[in-house]
Amino acid sequence: MKTVKNQVKIIGGEWKRKNISFIDSPGLRPTPGRVRETLFNWLEQDLTGKVCLDLFSGSGVIGFESLSRGAKNVVMIEKSPQVFKMIQENQKLLQADGAVLQLTDALAFLEKNTTKFDIIFCDPPFNESWEGKLFPQLANHLAEDGLIYFESEASIKEYSVFNIAKKRKAGNVFYHLVTLKNNDSI
Repeated sequence: MKTVKNQVKIIGGEWKRKNISFIDSPGLRPTPGRVRETLFNWLEQDLTGKVCLDLFSGSGVIGFESLSRGAKNVVMIEKSPQVFKMIQENQKLLQADGAVLQLTDALAFLEKNTTKFDIIFCDPPFNESWEGKLFPQLANHLAEDGLIYFESEASIKEYSVFNIAKKRKAGNVFYHLVTLKNNDSI
């Protein structure tokens, strides 16, 4: 059986208009361009010097888009070996030296991680209760003035240490920008 390669376009920064490829895989749905446009408007377009975590990389488009917009590095987590291989190919194609790829499960990564990130991107597979599994842990991995981008099939709830700073819906996708309660930068 032949693996189908799909493409998605980076919409801003150094690699604007470059296509990256991804394969069909259960639960993999690249963030649509119009949602990414809103996300990076929320982030004020320029991520220069930011340290980011793409916790469910999938196509890798969010991580590569962040690097394209100046992020210092992006740790890209993917658990599927086939999907991971495609992210590696895109990393080589773009010469994305700031991409730190790890073939592992998101929860296993969080268990071992000691880095604090400026931005954590979470676009987990839908209908697997990831919100409840992730939010109790994410504060431990977020810089004091950091942000979490969270995509889901439903609007997320407020958590004790977080504020939902912004939220929108596009089609069947709800997306949110979340801060720590003590962060008043947004």
